[in-house]
Formats: sequence, C-alpha cells, structure tokens
Amino acid sequence: MSILVVSGTGTEVGKTVVTAGIAANQLRANRSVAVVKPVQTGVEGDEPGDLAEVQRLTGADALFEFERYSDPLAPAAAARLAHRPMADLKVAATRIQELAAQFDMVLVEGAGGLLVRFDDAPTTFADLASWFGAPILTVVHASLGTLNHTELTLAHMRSHGLASAGVVVGSWPTSPDLASRCNLRDLEAISGGRLRGVLPESAAQRGQFEFGQAAYEGLDQSLQGCFDAIAFRAKHDPT
Repeated sequence: MSILVVSGTGTEVGKTVVTAGIAANQLRANRSVAVVKPVQTGVEGDEPGDLAEVQRLTGADALFEFERYSDPLAPAAAARLAHRPMADLKVAATRIQELAAQFDMVLVEGAGGLLVRFDDAPTTFADLASWFGAPILTVVHASLGTLNHTELTLAHMRSHGLASAGVVVGSWPTSPDLASRCNLRDLEAISGGRLRGVLPESAAQRGQFEFGQAAYEGLDQSLQGCFDAIAFRAKHDPT
C-alpha cells in the first residue's frame, strides 16, 4: 500500500491536474488507485468538484470527498462562514489509512497550499501528511515568484521532518517566458534534483486518451511515467 499527498505552493497551481495525471499513470500500469479530497471548497451542493475533474480526465471511479463547503475560501474560513463544523482531519486520516489497505495507491489532494488552515487549532494539510508519514508531492507554477513559494514550502517540510516526493510544474505555458524557462534549473536545485514532472497547460482540455499520454510523458518514473527532467531543461533553459 502507498499514500501520496499532493499539495502545492498555493491555489490554482494545477494540483487537480497533477493528481489526475498520477492516477492515470497508476491505472495505465494496472495498479488500483483511490483519490481522496478531504475537503472541497467553492462548490455548491451537487456541483462537480475536483474529483469530477479527475474522473473526467482518467475514468477513475474510486473517488472520495469527505467534506464540502460552498464558499471559495480556506476550509476553516469556509466552515465558519457556513456556520458548520470544521473538517476533522484526524477522522480523515483514519479513513485514508483504511483505503490504503485496499488500494495499491491512495492519492490525497489538498486545498490551497500546505499550511492552509482546516480548523482553528490550527490543523493543516502538513499535519495530515505527518500522521501517516506520507511523502508530499508539491505542485508549483512555472512563472516569476515560484522560487520563493517553493523554497518556503520545502523549507517548512524539512524543518518539520516531512518527507518530500519532489516537485511538479502543474501548468507549463505553451509559450513559456524567460522567467519560466530559467526557473527550471532553480526548481531542480531547490527540490534536491527531484523535479518529477512538467504538465502542459493544455492537459486539462484533452480527452482521456490524450490526457493519459500527456501524463505519461509529463511525469517521471517515480510517478509511473517517462519524463526526463534533464532533457526537458536542456530543451528550454537558456542559461
């Protein structure tokens, strides 16, 4: 059994697409996979959330959402505004461990960044990962500002004894600017040589077959793909 936590340096960095890509590669390798979204925010009632996007892109059907709040806020703030109980991540951790006994891999997608508050304790996504000792894959953006956000996230993980599974660029521009291309070298250095993948910004607009191919080509062997970070950087890095 294996649990992989998918977090990010912030919101809108491509966590859901990366999570879907990993799930697609697991299914391609004939491995069973469950995808968990402990808390979904910004979605009303029965509206499709992040797990619906994972299902659309991959066909995966073992999808588990534990809590949902309608306002597009951090989970703790969304719960307060809705006058509802805050998410209990210890209960979520127990459910995730039960799933890990049934599936080859359990992917756990966070909300926002690693230290977003789920309650007033505060309990964060980093706490959830630490309770079952799962490695954290950090999804980052490519453009200006990403180096500071990535360094801060990974520095927190190191200082708190959290295992890093590396970083993935969640949305590589079709026409990358100079900062994006130069950032590849530094992202690789910051992550200790663990740039695990780069997914194109168009990936989420593709059908299942085309998305599966993009996931295989855009994620490395540790994530059941064939991405080569050195070759990708050689192609794009102007330095």
